Amino acid sequence: MWGRSIRIARLSGFDVKVDASWLLIASLVISSLATSYFPASLPDGQPMTHLAMAFIGLAGFFASILLHELAHAIIARGQGVRNSGVTLFMFGGVAEMADQLPTPLTEVWIAVAGPVASLGLALLLWCGARLAATAGAFEPGAAVLSALSMLNLTLGLGNLIPAFPLDGGRVLRAILWMRSGDLVGATRCATRLSALFSALLILFGLFIIFAGDTAGGLWPVVIGLFLLSAARTSYRAVQQAAERDGRKVADLMSRDPCTARPDQSLSELVNQVFLDRGFTFAPVIEDGVVLGYVDTHMVLRIDRENWATTVVDDVIESIGNENAVSPDLPGRELFDRISRTGRRKFMVVVGTTLVGVVTLSDLVSYLNVAEDLQGLPA
Repeated sequence: MWGRSIRIARLSGFDVKVDASWLLIASLVISSLATSYFPASLPDGQPMTHLAMAFIGLAGFFASILLHELAHAIIARGQGVRNSGVTLFMFGGVAEMADQLPTPLTEVWIAVAGPVASLGLALLLWCGARLAATAGAFEPGAAVLSALSMLNLTLGLGNLIPAFPLDGGRVLRAILWMRSGDLVGATRCATRLSALFSALLILFGLFIIFAGDTAGGLWPVVIGLFLLSAARTSYRAVQQAAERDGRKVADLMSRDPCTARPDQSLSELVNQVFLDRGFTFAPVIEDGVVLGYVDTHMVLRIDRENWATTVVDDVIESIGNENAVSPDLPGRELFDRISRTGRRKFMVVVGTTLVGVVTLSDLVSYLNVAEDLQGLPA
């Protein structure tokens, strides 16, 4: 979603991935803890001790964000909403839902799960820090627990801000959805409110920068820009999902595609279909029956000097469930199949008859046109 993510673990059936942008927040946490928080808490400590404590604090913060997002994912699973995993990125994390939310109440339960987990953990860590301090236990350990309590409190309360797509913004969307019955409309309204909040946050940051505190003003500007972008991206995803759910393959496919014959030479195929017509994919038809397909990748496996003596039937991929779909297949299921398999082109068949082809480009083109007609929020 945010960039290039690396899978690092699998917990309770959820993939845990880390985006490269998380290194930015990691460096900020280490710097703040090692140069400010821990020196103030333990003024007699050595700089290397503070640095070591900061790395331990970072590991605890990583685990805290993971717990926050897993709480979303676990509640979603309990509500019957599939999710593929959790990704940690620059401003925290995201639980990746594979299904649209069925009801506003489901949205509320999933949204509040993360802040509740973070605030509960903040309380437990605060109690642990107080007990350790009262008992005169290891002071660095108590300081780390106190820092993690503060970070979880910030994480929990920060996510309750009613700016979409933060958890508080999702609760706001659920309320709007509950009142209107229109998920897309509720998301549009929540996105506009989030854009207003983001603009105010950016202006606040700019004011601080012009007042002379560049470092202090930079983060509100960056967070405001992020919220603005994330809200628009989330709205676009909801809008496109609604379009997919309302359409079938028959509405998206290209009819009367250019086809090939099984006895056709690869030279003829390349010149008359791929080059002349600009296609890279052609179903293979014989006596009105679809046999499979051939594409440029298959042709390129054959040495060019052998194209004249090699026929399509020698390289064809036979028709099967993996490369053919029904015209009645919902657009959502087509998109899920593309995402799951990586296959971008499908033959559309009824029985043994080809009625069209559908590609990822067809789906994207349709969604782009629908988006242009409906417009995105300002």
